[in-house]
Amino acid sequence: MTTAVVVGSGPNGLAAALTLAAEGVDVTVLEASDSPGGGTRSGEVTLPGLLHDHCSGFHPLALDTGFSRQFDLAAHGLEWLWPEVQYAHPLHGGRGAAVVRSVEETAAGLGGDGSSYRRMFGPLSAHFHDIVGEFLQPMVHVPRHPFALGWFGVHAALPATVLARRWRTDGARALFGGVAAHAFRPFGSVMSSAIGVALGTAAHRYGWPVARGGSAAISRAMVSALESYGGRVETGALVRDHRELGRPDILMLNTAPAAAASVLGSAQPPRIARAYSRFRHGPGAFQVSYAVEGGIPWEYEPSRRAGTVHVGGNFEEIAAAERDVVRGVMPDRPFVLVGQQSVADTGRASDGVHPVDVYAHVPSGWSGDATEIITAQIERYAPGFRARILSTRSRSVAQIEQANPNYVGGDIITGANTARQLVFRPRVTLQPYATGVPGAYLCSAAAPPGAGAHGMAGWNAARAALADLAR
Repeated sequence: MTTAVVVGSGPNGLAAALTLAAEGVDVTVLEASDSPGGGTRSGEVTLPGLLHDHCSGFHPLALDTGFSRQFDLAAHGLEWLWPEVQYAHPLHGGRGAAVVRSVEETAAGLGGDGSSYRRMFGPLSAHFHDIVGEFLQPMVHVPRHPFALGWFGVHAALPATVLARRWRTDGARALFGGVAAHAFRPFGSVMSSAIGVALGTAAHRYGWPVARGGSAAISRAMVSALESYGGRVETGALVRDHRELGRPDILMLNTAPAAAASVLGSAQPPRIARAYSRFRHGPGAFQVSYAVEGGIPWEYEPSRRAGTVHVGGNFEEIAAAERDVVRGVMPDRPFVLVGQQSVADTGRASDGVHPVDVYAHVPSGWSGDATEIITAQIERYAPGFRARILSTRSRSVAQIEQANPNYVGGDIITGANTARQLVFRPRVTLQPYATGVPGAYLCSAAAPPGAGAHGMAGWNAARAALADLAR
């Protein structure tokens, strides 16, 4: 019987394991932590009864993928819930802008920029099923939907500073700036619009859903599905050297490239090991979990109904903060992403107290404490927020990396979204999952298509392994 070992039980590792197990492979997943899930863990970290996501909270790209179509995770308990407002961006004076599922309704709230917004996101959302299938795989491939991908690429290839010129109002420009900032890239960089265009379009086509019962419900469903195929997960199993594992037919590494090179050691060709050592990680994140009585009192009312709120001021302020972070400078007013999952999943709150999961973009490896900076940023757009806080729990850059070693320097997207790494990651090759060691594959977010709890890097890598095995 063909055997496989998967190192790391994040969504990509579990997706790889499940894909292999479904083909009759005997799969064992080894997880160094005491629980599976990687970036999809959840728990009570502030007050009893309040459920917080440890990292990923919203999953706009998880609903329509090759992996999600192959495996019915709903049959294993996974249920998606949607907020009324997918994401919002407050500005001073109670102003702001918000995205709802309807392109028309969103455009109607953008005043004079509505028609421009409609012309861009209307066609993109109509064809996003075809588009998402193209970019959730290695970028260098023969496209099945060249015209749809081309329309996406016309916008995605631009620097965010250039694409933002489509809009004149502060609200529309800030709305795009907030979603573009998910890339952790300077807005003047080529292709810095790509993540923003993708996530913005996904908000209309699929929404930004949360998993009922926390993001851990995703990994629980995946583990359940894996076990139904005879696979298993072993926790507390740290792997330092591939020779510890015997001789499995397939070895899947859901790790950062440097860690993969360390595990493979001298078995990996030196040129590929050098390429892995040159892999660039992005800026870091500093996380604060809040217990907030009555929720955050945003001045811009749609923010109170939004699952995600982007805080950072206008487009120019966000651009300046992101530029500083990439340069290694901690901004006074960083970009802050506020997760209000209990807006959609009310069971995460308790007796009117809401869990709020927040992170700020900070320089890679930053050693400071951003708790007060983050609290002050939210207070600017939600006066009275500070008085409603009942409990906080902060995680520094170092603690984030300690909890998940894939997040090198606090890089929660496992790799800088430079133009080169958006096209070629983890190295320049047409076989991005191959490590150079026969039977060993990289299946983490450092491989295509990158970050997100959609499991597609794992699914793609497992399919590559199965194809190689069949040769």
